[in-house]
Amino acid sequence: MSSGDLSFERRIELPDMIAYAGATWDWHRLHYDADYLRERGLDRPVVDGQVFGAYLAIALRDWFGPDAVVTELSFRFKNLVFAGETIRCAGSVRGRDAGKVELDLRVEVVDDGRIAVAPASAVLTLP
Repeated sequence: MSSGDLSFERRIELPDMIAYAGATWDWHRLHYDADYLRERGLDRPVVDGQVFGAYLAIALRDWFGPDAVVTELSFRFKNLVFAGETIRCAGSVRGRDAGKVELDLRVEVVDDGRIAVAPASAVLTLP
């Protein structure tokens, strides 16, 4: 695997957001309530920022397999992402040593290239 080919895309729909809210008990109205959103000038529900950590973990597992262990994951939010948008998790290998791999990561919105999450990084232990 070269360092430039780590990419994972996922369209985030409202049912995905509701399932995540149920799993995390984050029921902030920003993520589902149309009237609440309209009062704040937003036309669509806002994706919960913590879900990007979950999508990065899914991408890491997709790239390195189910036996890889994420030992560190760090990320910073840059922009809002809305229901119905497709995100791309992208990564590049920064270093590899004795069963350990370090990566630089980012999450972007596919339609307009808006950066949703950056900087981000992860360390994995490989089997």
